[in-house]
Amino acid sequence: MTIVGIDHVQLAMPHGGEAHARRFWTSVMGLTEVVKPAHLAVNGGCWFEGRGVAIHCGVEDGFLPARRAHPALLVDDLAALEIALAKAGIPFKPGKPLDGYRRGDIADPFGNRIELMQRV
Repeated sequence: MTIVGIDHVQLAMPHGGEAHARRFWTSVMGLTEVVKPAHLAVNGGCWFEGRGVAIHCGVEDGFLPARRAHPALLVDDLAALEIALAKAGIPFKPGKPLDGYRRGDIADPFGNRIELMQRV
């Protein structure tokens, strides 16, 4: 047995957060919303995909944002994304140096930490 990849990352969100998730993941982060299967859609939430990435936002009772645990998303132009984030009012915090990467952190609309990384 060998792990061959990650199919998707699920991030938690509070009840009723779908509109905020849609705006963030499509308008700011450039992903496309995909339709959840009907038998899963009854639970709320929404799914997004892009080139090589799938993010599922799921409704969680008693939601608390993940501030330490996080996905690290590879991007091809971190400087351009920083500009888009600033225009959307989303703070970007540069990350500590890591050989081979330029990186930093943002939070989704619900306070979940998301690391952004660009190979250099």
